[in-house]
Amino acid sequence: MKDLFIFNRKTKTEEKEEIYGKIFLSFLYKKNIFSKVLSFVICKFLFFSKLYGFFMKTSWSQRKIKPFIEKFNIKEEEFEKSIEEFSSFNDFFIRKLKEDSRPIYYEDKALIFPADGRYLAIDNIEEVDGFYVKGEKFRLEQFLQSKELAEEYKKGSMLIGRLAPVDYHRFHFPFDCVPSESKCINGYLFSVNPLAVVKNINIFAENKRVITVLEDENINKVIYVEIGATNVGSIKQTYHPNNLQRKGDEKGYFELGGSSVILIFKEGEIEFCEDLLQTSSRKIEMKAQMGDRFATFLR
Repeated sequence: MKDLFIFNRKTKTEEKEEIYGKIFLSFLYKKNIFSKVLSFVICKFLFFSKLYGFFMKTSWSQRKIKPFIEKFNIKEEEFEKSIEEFSSFNDFFIRKLKEDSRPIYYEDKALIFPADGRYLAIDNIEEVDGFYVKGEKFRLEQFLQSKELAEEYKKGSMLIGRLAPVDYHRFHFPFDCVPSESKCINGYLFSVNPLAVVKNINIFAENKRVITVLEDENINKVIYVEIGATNVGSIKQTYHPNNLQRKGDEKGYFELGGSSVILIFKEGEIEFCEDLLQTSSRKIEMKAQMGDRFATFLR
């Protein structure tokens, strides 16, 4: 598996990402027959993910927390609870943070990253063909399971956020809005690691996902999608539908594993931050935190 480089927005430097389960993922997505069969069994059947998830909710898994924190230099001082208070590895994985650990960019028309993660911005969804692999078409209608929505947003823009297992795994609202009820679309649990996505961008349209429409007072309507991945069988919603939610309020969380969030905007609705567009044009993900600004509404 090739090394993965990302741009750290905070330090303004490129850095090599430490990938959790790198050896396993590298083997899973090799081109030999055995790896292909193993990938099919693990990713298309949920037994493995459920078994792994069950184990990580047991008290025995608690002993994995401290070595994990040390290996990936995770900041304990941000946690709402101490390490000893986590009942299992999954309990640690879905941890809450202290309020002041993720400052919110409150300027009225600014949109904030909905989660800690690695981000790519796409100005025109129609041009996503070949964004990862030349000739591989991203099918918006298949992704949204709605011909009407696909037609409405086909010339819009998109923010793709990848959450690594080392990240804080709660996701939040990017602006003041009234969210609809969430719609769950069942699917597989393929990895959303770039190694897998590079082979097939339509993984996003095949995985289990949850779709919500957000609307603000200026009638900006944004599609918010959470996507499950390897070992993520649960996408939990904690918000109240059809009620006003403030920028930075919690929307929900992912249980154990890697996962993604995607925001889809209508044409001419937003303007992305220049640094995000620059890194995305080089096909390099930007590492950023929930609360940081990524775009501005144009109305």
